[in-house]
Amino acid sequence: MKFAFAGIDFLGGVFDALIETGWTPIKLFTRPCDGLYDHNEAVVAQARRHRVPMQLSRLKVADLDALAQVHGRDWALVVAGYPWLVTGWQGRAAYALNVHPSPLPVGRGPYPLFRAIADGHERWGVTAHVLGEAGFDTGDILARDHFPLTPADTHETLLAKCQMAARRIALGPVARELPARWRAAEPQGEGSYWARVTDADRTLDFRAGVDAVLRRVRAFGTIETIARLGDGRVYVAQAEGWHEAHRHTPGTIVNRYRRQVVVAARDGYVQILRWSPVAASDVGQIGR
Repeated sequence: MKFAFAGIDFLGGVFDALIETGWTPIKLFTRPCDGLYDHNEAVVAQARRHRVPMQLSRLKVADLDALAQVHGRDWALVVAGYPWLVTGWQGRAAYALNVHPSPLPVGRGPYPLFRAIADGHERWGVTAHVLGEAGFDTGDILARDHFPLTPADTHETLLAKCQMAARRIALGPVARELPARWRAAEPQGEGSYWARVTDADRTLDFRAGVDAVLRRVRAFGTIETIARLGDGRVYVAQAEGWHEAHRHTPGTIVNRYRRQVVVAARDGYVQILRWSPVAASDVGQIGR
């Protein structure tokens, strides 16, 4: 099967897996990345290895027309980790599908991984679905891969689990069973859309208690949460904590040792281990 891939390294394993099973890439649609949170080096290298054209600008109907003129309709558009809504593929490609890192219809939206941990979900998954015209992540379901979450999971472990699940879906249901899956695709029904997170979502609330604070730290991992300490704020990448009765006001700094800071929470203490006064996304930008 010929296919065009739209995405970045986040779910780039789908691109690799399809090639491994014998699918032939014909174009890569990707986007500019910051090299910190978003990367596309791997998918770009794969495209160069197979000498297929690449496009950084948004995929539009004219681009699908151009592919159809060269390859007819006998090809698939595979989307995974692509930020823009893609429409107009009908009549230009035989198949168009999206691989989304949530157990749809729960968790539609740009990046549901943070909330999956912050909300304490016990199971998660990845879904392949028909690329719909009505909105993001709403098309009929082609395949699912579910897995458990544990209280110890972090953003990074969940990301790895999603990447591995996406690769399994690509290797099996998509690469080897797509026509049959396409005919048997199941409507999603009612679901939930999770908007892009804001700084408010990333901010730690020490009034909520130790468990809630640490769960939010795990939910964002190296993407960092925000802690307001006194009149300033710091960006937190790692923290630990314990339960203990005390009379400190939540948010009070009660101990400092080198770069470690202990902050009172409602029902104990949170020890901030890795933090910075500058967000990781701003490192190297000061003075420019």
